[in-house]
Amino acid sequence: MSSEDSRLLYVLTDLVLPLMVGYFLHRRHILSDRGTNFLIRLNVRGIYTLLTTLSFWVIPISWSLALMVPYATLYVLVPGAIGALTFARCHKNLLNRGAYIMSAMISNIGTLGGVCTFIIYAEVGFAYSQIIATCQNVLLVLVCFPLAQYYRNKHLASSHPGSGHTSFREMFLSWNQLSLLGIALGLGLNVGGIERPEVLSHVVPWLVHIGAWTALLPVGYLFNFSHMRYYYNRLWDLAVLRFLVMPVFIWYTSRFLFDDPILLNSLLICAAAPTAINAVLTSRLYKLNVDLAITSFFATTVLFLLIIFPAMFFLLRAC
Repeated sequence: MSSEDSRLLYVLTDLVLPLMVGYFLHRRHILSDRGTNFLIRLNVRGIYTLLTTLSFWVIPISWSLALMVPYATLYVLVPGAIGALTFARCHKNLLNRGAYIMSAMISNIGTLGGVCTFIIYAEVGFAYSQIIATCQNVLLVLVCFPLAQYYRNKHLASSHPGSGHTSFREMFLSWNQLSLLGIALGLGLNVGGIERPEVLSHVVPWLVHIGAWTALLPVGYLFNFSHMRYYYNRLWDLAVLRFLVMPVFIWYTSRFLFDDPILLNSLLICAAAPTAINAVLTSRLYKLNVDLAITSFFATTVLFLLIIFPAMFFLLRAC
């Protein structure tokens, strides 16, 4: 079995299994909300900070890397604009519409995209996915949070005029942005010509495993299938947007800017990433329709794991 084939097992061990375990722990009342929050903080502030440092330490430095930063914003802005101008109009309730747009804009590139690019292209593919994920995290604060607040305020305007004002100062200075320092440190070591010790190459795969579990186990904990059933047939258009429109858009536009096949294929994998858990957390934070957001996360993740990524794995590996 080749290294790529063996890494394909990560789909089961690192993506499906933690979701199942999280759901089981919730149903059995074994894991508490406090424990879930600890796992989320450990993932965001600890594991992924280490992973980004180690990955950016060895990523090839080129003009393509610099171009990726503005290009990565399209992963948030394009589906958000398309969703807001077309599919989201079907949701008359503004809380539903806001949750839908969050689900369209925020994709699971950091965790799911990272694991899937790592499966096919190892650390280089993972590092490329984290550049896109980092840009998405910045836009989460700069664009998604204010937009979610807009829909919440608009919904409440008639009965609570002027309510819902939010300060973003703590968001810009959050400990959850430590991975930005990890990227800066990794790039600094890379540009400085300091070689990464060989022993750390054996650490990275274990950190990917731990990062996937600490990110996805809390997601499985949030599943409530009785509330999600209502929205299954109302989100087919979101699947079209995530799995057809965005991959086609990225496939054609990326070829005007980049020529590295590993980079191009990593961009394509990330373009097909399903809705992210941050869409759920944003909807909860701004009191939008959380059930719609988590149904979007669950449905698109299942489609991605069962159909989209297995197809991409065999097609891209053959390229």
